[in-house]
Amino acid sequence: MNPGAAGQATSRLRGSSPLRWWVLALAAIAVSSSYYEDDVIGPIADLLQRQRGLTQSQLGMLNGVISIPNVALALINGLLIDRYGPARMALWLAAIGVVGAALTAVGSPYELLVAGRFIFGISEGAIFIALIAGLAQWFPRSGIALATALYLSLARVGSYAVDTSTAWAQPLYERGWQAPLWLGTGITLAGLAAAAIYYWLDRRHRHSIASHGAQPTPDAQPTRVNWPQLLTFDMSYWYILGLHVLYAAVFFPFRTTYAIEYFQHAKGLSLAQAGVANSWVFFAAIFATPFFGLLADRFGHRALMLTFGTLLLPLTFVVLGLTHLSLWVTTVMMGISFSLVPAIIWPATTLIVEPRRLGTALGLITLIQALGMAGSNLAAGWLADRAGAGAHNPRGYEVMLWFFFILSLVALASALQLWRREAGPKGHGLEEAGRSPAPPGQ
Repeated sequence: MNPGAAGQATSRLRGSSPLRWWVLALAAIAVSSSYYEDDVIGPIADLLQRQRGLTQSQLGMLNGVISIPNVALALINGLLIDRYGPARMALWLAAIGVVGAALTAVGSPYELLVAGRFIFGISEGAIFIALIAGLAQWFPRSGIALATALYLSLARVGSYAVDTSTAWAQPLYERGWQAPLWLGTGITLAGLAAAAIYYWLDRRHRHSIASHGAQPTPDAQPTRVNWPQLLTFDMSYWYILGLHVLYAAVFFPFRTTYAIEYFQHAKGLSLAQAGVANSWVFFAAIFATPFFGLLADRFGHRALMLTFGTLLLPLTFVVLGLTHLSLWVTTVMMGISFSLVPAIIWPATTLIVEPRRLGTALGLITLIQALGMAGSNLAAGWLADRAGAGAHNPRGYEVMLWFFFILSLVALASALQLWRREAGPKGHGLEEAGRSPAPPGQ
């Protein structure tokens, strides 16, 4: 059988295999555990300040440092996945994540805490992409959009669980800053187990393909990044890249590093109450992300929806900083935003970039996004330190809120520019209904 026919046979077998739903479940467990460990610093930020004497800048470093490996690895992660396969890469990356989580849990001295987060960042930055690539191998083109939406939704379970852990694992938090980190290590071990089962299923499935007379397609050969072509992307790509980077630089540093501490010190919530309030942003995304994805496919207006979702970010900081409205108002606003923007921005990117250059385009987005999140975490912590933010000075957080507000306004400007261009003759169909992006490489 020739390679092309073998590849088609592989695609048909995987598309019809009931095991694909098990693969989706295992991928969701693996990425959800990664999300849990990613966000594990936020709930213990106050404990680290009181028990370890860490500054706001040091707290920002603990979440900012996990983005640094992406700067070096973003453009080669796809090549490694192509070379060794998504399942094998996911297994290796999950194992690296466990090592990083364990070193973080040991956590003393502070340099070891930072080193653990850095090592975990090597895993966190690539396992998400590896598992998406794996799903693309198991699901047919007609079902990959729904599978990806479900994968994104289930990934949020980890973020929801870590925030609510201040309530359901309260005895651990009462024991100090270290016990919750060991809980995170245990959860990353569960993710490693899921990745191992997925790897076993993938190898077993390849064997079953061979038994049906079809040979698995050979590993793709790595392709060289064409650096001169990086600047030749359409303007819509640069607008959506700006939105990718700026949105992430606002949402993730605030919600995963500073929100719980801010709710405690500025809003008077207990640790458990602050964790639950923050968790509802991610809880809403579990259910709403597939809805917004299907809505965009059905009615179009993707750039308009991205603009609306981004608009909710600066409004959130206005309500937080200038009003006394219930905290749940901003939780709902940011929950809608976080459900809507990720559901649309990734498939919209695939519509803008031609398939042959999609890997480079996504790698560049990941690289700059990592720099943006690291820089934003560090800048917000530095500003809070300069203003003396803390339980004794809640107003010191205002400068941090202004920082996130201004950054979110720039993100909104990128979304508006994208909408303006896509509504004109140089658009790529983002505003059209019923157009579904093809998977990368198709």
